[in-house]
Amino acid sequence: MSQKPLSPQDWESLIEDFQHGGSRRHKWSSNPSLLDLALSSILKKDFPLKIQLIIFLEEFSDNFPDFDEHFLERLIDTLKIIVQSPNDNLHITLSLKDQMLVSTTSIFISTIHQFNIVIIESLVEFLLILINRPNHGPDRQTRGVACECLRELERSHPCLLSDIAGHLWSLCQNERTHVTQSYMLLFTWVIHNIVVHNVNVSILNTSVPLVPFNVPQSLLSSDGCSSNSNSNGTSNYNYKELRRAMAFLLESPQVLTACGMVEFMAMIIPIAVALELQASMLKVQFFGMVYSYDPMLCHVVLKLYLSFFDAFDGQEGEIARRLVLISKEAQSFLVFRLLALHWLLGLNQLVMSSKGDKKKKPMAFDLMGLSFYPDVFDPLALKALKLDLLALCMESLKSKSDSEMGDSVEKVFEDGIVSVSAYKWLPPRSTETAVAFRAFHKFLIGGSSHFDTDPSTTTTIMESTIFHSLQGMLLDMMLECQKLVPVIVAFVDRLLGCQKHRWVGERLLQTFDENLLPKVVMDYKLASCFPLFDRIAENDTIPPSRLLELLIKFMVFLVEKHSPDTGLKSWSKGSKVLGVCRTMLMHHHSSRLFLRLSRLLAFTCLYFPDLEVRDNARIYLRMLICVPGKKLRDMLNLGDQPLGISPSPLSSSIFNIQSPRTSQNIKKSRNISSYVHLDRVVPLLVKQSWSLSLSTLGVDSNKPGYLEGIRDSESPVEEREIDGSAEIHIPETETINQSQEPLRVMDSKISEILGTLRRYFSSIPDYRHMPGIKVRISCTLRFESAPFNREWGVDSPASGLGRVDALPAIYATVLNFSSSAPYGSLPSYHIPFLLGEPPRNDYDSHQQVPSDIVLVENGNGEEESFRAPVMIELEPREPTPGLIDVSIVTNAENGHIVHARLHNIPIGIEDMFLMATVPSDIPKEVIPGYYSDLFSALWEACGSSSNTGRETFPLKGGKGVAAISGTQSVKLLEVPATSLIRATERYLAPFVVSVIGEPLVNVVKDGGIIRDIIWKDVASDSSLDTTSVASFDRGPLHLTYFDDEDERDSVISTSKRKMGCFLILIFLPPRFHLLFQMEVCDVSTLVRIRTDHWPCLAYIDDYLEALFLA
Repeated sequence: MSQKPLSPQDWESLIEDFQHGGSRRHKWSSNPSLLDLALSSILKKDFPLKIQLIIFLEEFSDNFPDFDEHFLERLIDTLKIIVQSPNDNLHITLSLKDQMLVSTTSIFISTIHQFNIVIIESLVEFLLILINRPNHGPDRQTRGVACECLRELERSHPCLLSDIAGHLWSLCQNERTHVTQSYMLLFTWVIHNIVVHNVNVSILNTSVPLVPFNVPQSLLSSDGCSSNSNSNGTSNYNYKELRRAMAFLLESPQVLTACGMVEFMAMIIPIAVALELQASMLKVQFFGMVYSYDPMLCHVVLKLYLSFFDAFDGQEGEIARRLVLISKEAQSFLVFRLLALHWLLGLNQLVMSSKGDKKKKPMAFDLMGLSFYPDVFDPLALKALKLDLLALCMESLKSKSDSEMGDSVEKVFEDGIVSVSAYKWLPPRSTETAVAFRAFHKFLIGGSSHFDTDPSTTTTIMESTIFHSLQGMLLDMMLECQKLVPVIVAFVDRLLGCQKHRWVGERLLQTFDENLLPKVVMDYKLASCFPLFDRIAENDTIPPSRLLELLIKFMVFLVEKHSPDTGLKSWSKGSKVLGVCRTMLMHHHSSRLFLRLSRLLAFTCLYFPDLEVRDNARIYLRMLICVPGKKLRDMLNLGDQPLGISPSPLSSSIFNIQSPRTSQNIKKSRNISSYVHLDRVVPLLVKQSWSLSLSTLGVDSNKPGYLEGIRDSESPVEEREIDGSAEIHIPETETINQSQEPLRVMDSKISEILGTLRRYFSSIPDYRHMPGIKVRISCTLRFESAPFNREWGVDSPASGLGRVDALPAIYATVLNFSSSAPYGSLPSYHIPFLLGEPPRNDYDSHQQVPSDIVLVENGNGEEESFRAPVMIELEPREPTPGLIDVSIVTNAENGHIVHARLHNIPIGIEDMFLMATVPSDIPKEVIPGYYSDLFSALWEACGSSSNTGRETFPLKGGKGVAAISGTQSVKLLEVPATSLIRATERYLAPFVVSVIGEPLVNVVKDGGIIRDIIWKDVASDSSLDTTSVASFDRGPLHLTYFDDEDERDSVISTSKRKMGCFLILIFLPPRFHLLFQMEVCDVSTLVRIRTDHWPCLAYIDDYLEALFLA
């Protein structure tokens, strides 16, 4: 039965549905003859969507159930009809023929693996018929497309056309139209495959007819075209014939376009290498293209130079000069000019890498320096790249003696930066300023590596002429244009952030301290230099005396100039001065700055006009006098992150929860907790009777008093200066974010860690702006019938308490929860009805169970019917143990309203143990790997030498950011491995992210409790270094008491054989983490602990002992 043809509108809808996919595509699957309908529609003369339908078949034909060899045969028939039809420029056009040729070839190439390769013969034969009409003008465009189709078929099936290479050579010699390039590239690709695959065929022999075409026997065999090649690796082709073909190809590049030349050379170079042709032949033929203005031809010469390096000995300078001229062509596109300079940089690196070869001479970049000076009207990107080349030239000048070059180095630097001198009057955040300071860094550092540990290179930098010139320039810049001070500070921060060049940054700060501070003008503009003052105060190698004297003079100036109009300025500048003082207290010994700093603070306390600044100065002065240095620094560190401060003695619940009405019988209410019980379902391992709290340093009562660890993103400088609700601590000096980011130096490991942490923290909700993470404590409520009846006068016969209908009940029970611990607002819990427990011997006489033990899931359904499940929801602001105060309001059967308090519910540190959040875009199957990567990132971030300490990570909600301040500890557990593994599987299984070590992996896998994690074998896994896990073959576990102590003198042998290691990741709400690395041995285990919430370490020791040693 013939299928009804589809209209053009139907085809448009079908194509759109297939492109959309899903159910819209599936609805067409019931039509079994769409492919035949498509081919029939293409052959219709007046069908308007022929090209769109051809492209549709190319994309989706293999998705149809009727896609088979019969369809491919019909497709070739349709191709023949369309190509052989005369052009009418309306229904049959050249573009239609070309598209049909290309799409048909694409369908065959992408699907031929499903069928026998012999099916391709008819397509190749038709294409050969098309191209076998050299110099035929009307169809030259179609012949060119047919050549390209044959080349793609040869690319997908190497040596497909090797038997007819002689005919193709003849066609190349005879063709004279513009499609000669297509014939040449087809023939070149056939020769390339013959040489690369070492096929033994004769390219002069034309005994094999062009048509009919047969697939070579080499492709019909199982090993493809390699069947004709020699198995012992020796050459199997005819050198003489291939050299003749190569000579023909080398004589015909003039017929190729620039893009065609690039493809041609990509095939010619491997042929020349395989045939061991002299590189001078290619050099003579193609080196002249370097003088063209086409970047593609220059690229061809550079590829030739890269492949035949020795053949161009001595001509590197000629290539370099030509590339410089291309970069100076103002009429050329900017991308080509930039590309020429990038090529020049790469060429220089290639030549420099061959310096070990005495035959090669390095390029004389010092003599080309004048060619690299940026022009006035060069685009900024071009100026930046030319300045990089000037810095490279300067490195060549540095290698020569001063007597030989004189002041050339300084001249190159001063003349080079003239082109970007606009930074002096442009805004500090402008791109020109960023380019200028990038150039300063390039000229200063030069060829010094960031990873080289040799200190002599840093010493050479500090003794160089360019360093002294840059010092003077930066000093003059800060005196004349103070708005650039933050940019200069960012420049110094970039040097200080590099371990190799830190000395250079410190030397700059010392120079500023010695030469800038005595010259600054005492006015309100001095506040722009405070970012620099803060860096000087942070550096303990710089004596603080000069800076303190300057700050004293500035405070005297503020007092003298104070007026009603300068009140806000006085407060802002005075606060900044105290901020620098706080930085000094944190980074210098108190004895070093006691005299001058006490004078400054005392003067501020007595005479400064702003009350808040005076109070803050008085606090700092008392701390300086009374608190020892180390404790003082610890206290001041809390000002950066107002971490957990103990809550107010008065519970916030007093103000948030309405107090219950006093019961008429106080004695009854007091005794109710003896027979109404709210018990935990899972008892605590450790009954914590204390919690750690820290006193607050701030006076702002609006700030929470617990360890928050989250702060809002900092507002701009202008907003913070006029904010009247500032805290007692002084915020760190502002820097320009726009200039900071491009100058940051970060290795790939730290970058990967930061990327993992940013992605992870973005899934943690900011509880200040949205609902936080909940901790749920499961409990059960029950009450004893007999004492309840006695106290509240419920009339039930004592002898009938065994019957369910005679038991007392309570109705509409409301449990209210409150706590002095930072658990947020605790919602109440409602229980509609609860039946009292009968006397225990009435329903469970067969076993005597103590009243203080709760039987959970014991199969006794009758007992469960007398207990109501209760869920306590906490939203912790700090992961700390505490007590939940419970009050009950309920109704007895006789109408009494019962108000009373029950026993407290203890909350332990293990209640805070949650699994880390997973971003929504993480597939389920890669979650174990994600947890392993997250553990490694957090372990690194919480380490003592972490480079991520100053990074902040935005939280979910977009307003808050969090920082990581890590602490580490260690705990030795003398417990057998079997007991530790059993306890880990019982209590910590959900938090295990990886098990390392073959013995431990085998034991844990056999247990079958811990699943869906990363299993690692130490002997074959190198990722252990990322978590600082020691090798399991280096002897017994030990504790090192001092960092510099010899291990042999401080080893406590704790085991005989090490089994492996558990990696455990625990999330502590609202955003903290606890990491365990348990190195398991036969009779002991060493637990390495890292956390970003140091107060929790106070509870972990007891928890581990209770977990494993009980």
